[in-house]
Amino acid sequence: MSINLNSIIKKLLAIILLVIILIYAKSFLMPLVIGGILATLFMPLCNKLESLGVWRILAVFISLLTLLAVFGAIIAMLSWKVSELYNEFDLLKIQALKTFSQTQTYLFENFGISLEKQSEIFNNEKPSLAGLMQLTAESLKNLITNLILILAYFFFLLYSRQHIKQFFMKLAKDNQRSEMEKILKGTTQVSQQYLFGLAKMIVCLWILYGIGFSIIGVKNAFFFAILCGLLEIIPFIGNITGTIITVLIAALHGGNLTLMFGIVITYSIVQFIQGWVLEPLILGPQVKINPLFTIIALVIGDWIWGIPGILLAIPIAAMIKIICDHIEPLKPYGFLIGDMNSAKKSENKIQGILKKIMQTTK
Repeated sequence: MSINLNSIIKKLLAIILLVIILIYAKSFLMPLVIGGILATLFMPLCNKLESLGVWRILAVFISLLTLLAVFGAIIAMLSWKVSELYNEFDLLKIQALKTFSQTQTYLFENFGISLEKQSEIFNNEKPSLAGLMQLTAESLKNLITNLILILAYFFFLLYSRQHIKQFFMKLAKDNQRSEMEKILKGTTQVSQQYLFGLAKMIVCLWILYGIGFSIIGVKNAFFFAILCGLLEIIPFIGNITGTIITVLIAALHGGNLTLMFGIVITYSIVQFIQGWVLEPLILGPQVKINPLFTIIALVIGDWIWGIPGILLAIPIAAMIKIICDHIEPLKPYGFLIGDMNSAKKSENKIQGILKKIMQTTK
């Protein structure tokens, strides 16, 4: 009994030490992990270019340009629609002031808080302009620094991927090298599958939200469809946040309760299609982890690394599951993290129904 207790204490201490390292080494590890996950996404492109006779450094450079082009296209689409919203800024400001005035009246009539007291509370909590400028400058500095580091790690990890693979193979014993090969291949594939699947699903969500918001008459429906789709990279939280933003902006545009209700109904229908059709077909069971550990991963990611931790939580959890599935003592943990059998059965039923529909339409 004492041996088991000592083993448990050692494991807990190891976990605590790992968490401490992750927290204090955030500025170093976070860009490295993001660059590494993005590098796995472009490994097939690099391998294909090199098989065609392209020099490795040129293939990696083309991959880097492709990554920048994708991010540039997304930023351009958002900027285009943001500029349209900016043109309506005066209208939104008038509507916001009207809403704020109605809120003040409601607080006075129902809670007895006078307008003077409300103004005093607002003025006391309003940050100074100098503080805001300093915070903005610091945030921009960190953003640019991390972006440069991510691109540098992305480039050099892709370029030296074979060298890194050989390093891990040398760490394994002779009788464990085949298992190490499976782990490396599995973690790389699950990262690629997650990122490719997520990109496909976001595009599908853009189409579904765009159609739904256009039918119910949401202004700038395409912008809000892009926003809700992009926020899907944060499971559970992102899509709800996007819908709330859409409802609030629609309210500022003078939307009625019917429009608000229509936005919520559209969100519910899209989420049903996403959960029962898109995720089983696009992401697949290999990437799936059960809802409990999805939430746990998101909470831990936010606690350790903040918003970047939330974005990285799911692919890292999926990689951990792959590692656990290939190491005998850790297989129970991989089973615990993985999706439940009932969910897989329901996914198989949906896939079977869709296959039958496809066969009948041929």
